[in-house]
Amino acid sequence: MSNQAATPANPAPRAAERPVHIEVRDLTMAFGNFVLMRDLNFTVRHGEIFIVMGGSGCGKSTLLRHLIGLIEPAAGAVYYDGQNFTAADTEAREAMLRRFGVLYQGGALWSSMTLAENVGLPLGEFTDLAPGEIRQIAALKLALVGLRGFEDYYPNQISGGMQKRAGLARAIALDPAVLFLDEPSAGLDPVTSRLLDELILELRDSLGATIVVVTHELASIFTIGDNSIFLDAETRTLGALGNPRELRDHSDNPRVRQFLTRSASLLETAPKNG
Repeated sequence: MSNQAATPANPAPRAAERPVHIEVRDLTMAFGNFVLMRDLNFTVRHGEIFIVMGGSGCGKSTLLRHLIGLIEPAAGAVYYDGQNFTAADTEAREAMLRRFGVLYQGGALWSSMTLAENVGLPLGEFTDLAPGEIRQIAALKLALVGLRGFEDYYPNQISGGMQKRAGLARAIALDPAVLFLDEPSAGLDPVTSRLLDELILELRDSLGATIVVVTHELASIFTIGDNSIFLDAETRTLGALGNPRELRDHSDNPRVRQFLTRSASLLETAPKNG
């Protein structure tokens, strides 16, 4: 009898073998005549946690807004599963948007609504569920992020870290295929930030979602990132693409290495809007 471990019948594909979920082609971000970033080309594969990083003001959060259609590109396009999101008509784009979940900076919770009401908003807007069913699902999503029992609390009654988790619960209310997180750890203490990173990994595994994270936090970048891009503010284009640890150790772009080792005074050391 062989001592070798049995090979799974259908082993999970390696990241490089997974199908492409998001493709950005020749994307240029501009405000009038001012070009923020040009000629961005990269892909995000299904089930990846993909990091968007770079120095302060390089356009990280602006890129996220392009990916979800809040800002239209000056040139180029964004594709989801091969479908052109940028050029899609209103009906097709709205269908794709319903597969997105977004955590904005600060959580962006409605202060006049309880946590359950905040999480229930997209369910009330995009489903035919009864109020009682919405309440049950909202409670489940809050439990998934560690907020069981806080359904009737208001945002000003909980900590900043709890607000981020409540915002994450709202982002996953519709079981999104793609989850976008804008500076999820900004302003959090190291322990709370680490717990949030662990939660992001758990949600990736439980939802099977593709997750795009805008962050400058090195601990998060190395803990959760499968792949990443570095937006180079000096050249105003893509400075590097690859696994963050490999980029730190082997990138031939000195600004990438400086960013990932925090040895450059010109790059951000505190959370700021991208």
